[in-house]
Amino acid sequence: MGIKFYTRPKTDPRTEKILTIEAKNGEYRAFKSCWQEFAMAPAKVDSTKKADPKGQALKTAKALKSGAATIKKKAKKIRTSVTFHRPKTLKKDRNPKYPRISAPPRNKLDHYQILKYPLTTESAMKKIEDNNTLVFIVDIRCDKKKIKDAVKKMYDIQAKKVNTLIRPDGTKKAYVRLTPDYDALDVANKIGII
Repeated sequence: MGIKFYTRPKTDPRTEKILTIEAKNGEYRAFKSCWQEFAMAPAKVDSTKKADPKGQALKTAKALKSGAATIKKKAKKIRTSVTFHRPKTLKKDRNPKYPRISAPPRNKLDHYQILKYPLTTESAMKKIEDNNTLVFIVDIRCDKKKIKDAVKKMYDIQAKKVNTLIRPDGTKKAYVRLTPDYDALDVANKIGII
């Protein structure tokens, strides 16, 4: 039994050789690449064109000049913090297709709710006469500014200052001092305290 050489159909014989080796124990197939042969072969040089160093230098300079305008060197980013954070992304305002609540919420602390009722005790009457001050029981949640605005809205009077305290029974009492333009006694008569 001898060694048979054959080529695979539709293959380039230069790139691949198939060798079939038959031996006593069995048949062995070996694939052998021929790239070494091509690597060892000298490269073909076109003898017609002469190497022009000046022309090549001009061509390279032109390419560099045109490339300099298009290619910009990226500046190195200076980091000022040791911790890395993801960039702040765009956050758009909500623009719903329909309102989630059908009606706007009602103001639970309006001027009717703030001023509950005026006090008509003897000490309160003394305040009206001597200090030009009205005394009201007000909502526990309201502050002095809200009391001042509520008095202006309800009775159309300007308060100079408001003092508040929380009584032992848990209600809030407000002393509303009026400006000299208004007389507390007249206002009390108009309200119906006296």
